Amino acid sequence: MKLHRILCSVALSALTLTAFSGEKLVIVATNDTHSQIDPDDKGNGGILRRKVLLDSIRQRNDNVLLIDAGDAVQGTLYFNLYKGEVEHKMMNFLDYDIAILGNHDFDNGVEELAKQLRNDSAQWLTTNYNLRSSALTGLFQPYTIKDFGGKKVGFIGINLNPKGMIAEGHYDGVEYLDPLKAANSTAWHLKHNEGVDFVVAVTHIGYRPNGEFGDADLAANSEYIDLIIGGHSHDTISPATPDKLNYRLPNAAGDTVIVTQAGKAGRLVAEITLDLDNGDIDYRLIPVNSRLDAGINPQWHELIAPYRHGVDSLMVEWIGRTSHEMPNNHPALLNFATDFVKTMGDKLNGGKPVDLALLNVGGLRTSLPKGKVSEGMIINMMPFNNYIVNLDINGADLLEALNISAARRGGDGLSAGAQAVISGKVCEEVTINGLPIDPDRTYRITTIDYLANGGDYLTPLKRASVVARSENVLYNDLINWLRTDMKGRKIPYDPNARMYKR
Repeated sequence: MKLHRILCSVALSALTLTAFSGEKLVIVATNDTHSQIDPDDKGNGGILRRKVLLDSIRQRNDNVLLIDAGDAVQGTLYFNLYKGEVEHKMMNFLDYDIAILGNHDFDNGVEELAKQLRNDSAQWLTTNYNLRSSALTGLFQPYTIKDFGGKKVGFIGINLNPKGMIAEGHYDGVEYLDPLKAANSTAWHLKHNEGVDFVVAVTHIGYRPNGEFGDADLAANSEYIDLIIGGHSHDTISPATPDKLNYRLPNAAGDTVIVTQAGKAGRLVAEITLDLDNGDIDYRLIPVNSRLDAGINPQWHELIAPYRHGVDSLMVEWIGRTSHEMPNNHPALLNFATDFVKTMGDKLNGGKPVDLALLNVGGLRTSLPKGKVSEGMIINMMPFNNYIVNLDINGADLLEALNISAARRGGDGLSAGAQAVISGKVCEEVTINGLPIDPDRTYRITTIDYLANGGDYLTPLKRASVVARSENVLYNDLINWLRTDMKGRKIPYDPNARMYKR
């Protein structure tokens, strides 16, 4: 059912108050759907299937809220070609009620983000970003309250620290506030001053991210939050497998907080049922797959049709071939991409080989199939607007960067001839062409500008000197290389990890 909003003003902020009758609230939650408008390469997900599922849930229940926990964009050609227009249009079509930002929402900068958000029907929340000095000012509220038959539910939005995660220059004017202080003070205000019965934190900080504040920390250090709807870490938190990631966590008062997250790419949605009388919460994950196809209204396709031609044309523009399937979480794909970065680094270096190429594992978003590879597949695989750069860096800083990579992600991509053995959370052995890294020597390495600017927390790279930069976006360089240098040859396949745990 459509939720009719009645605007009210209060001393601390403007908020939304919605009145319903009934004993239960059903929250349908998505996170990290990453522009997966169509089903993925395994046939799962798809936004029109999600619409069928939502309509079914809304027909069966009086009180339904649809919430997104960030990163609805970036990951398919729809975002590369149309800058978020399709994703936000479809969020309006599905009638989202509440949404928060993920880190990838900033990928085109705050000005473009603000442009997309101005047409959204959802209430956008952020409790720990101060946006007054940014282009996003006026588009967000720190919290919202909804009333269901006399029971009030308050919602807050908790966002991650942009520094080290979002490219510099893309979050200008956004001030990051301490997430725990912001969450606890606002939850206290909601319970004591606003008289809400339940507080829901919608977050994009990850369940338990390495070295950063996450949902598990929020749950453990809060007293007034009853439910956390999370995103960012792409975790599948399921009551069916509580031994993997516990969805019931104790808080600072000894009560239980329910923590939810539905993986990524819209393959699952979370259905959370809150009993408004006794506070009990039932939670399950629902697959989004082909069983829902029969319920798709043919007219719905017309919403996507103007955009689909551009996407489909790139997906059949064949430019290469593989001998094996190369999943995005497999060393073979990371090795191929990192070796290509080194190839371009060598060219930028006047044909003289650089010492090493370094590429972050998180930069590879999708897999390559066995057989023909299209231009669109390459863009989907590494969709970000990154540029290749050559750096001069001393060995001590390089080792520090590799240790950060080991601690936070279990390793990143190294070019052929390099090896790093991880013990615990540090690199015990790092060699380039068989020789250990000399802390006092200057090395010429190749990476992407996102990492060179300290992205993915590789701050030691910011101390290096930039000596060359490519003119084209990385994926365009790769497409051109496959069309020319690799014409008639298969994409190299090396399945052996080069940065690995002993």
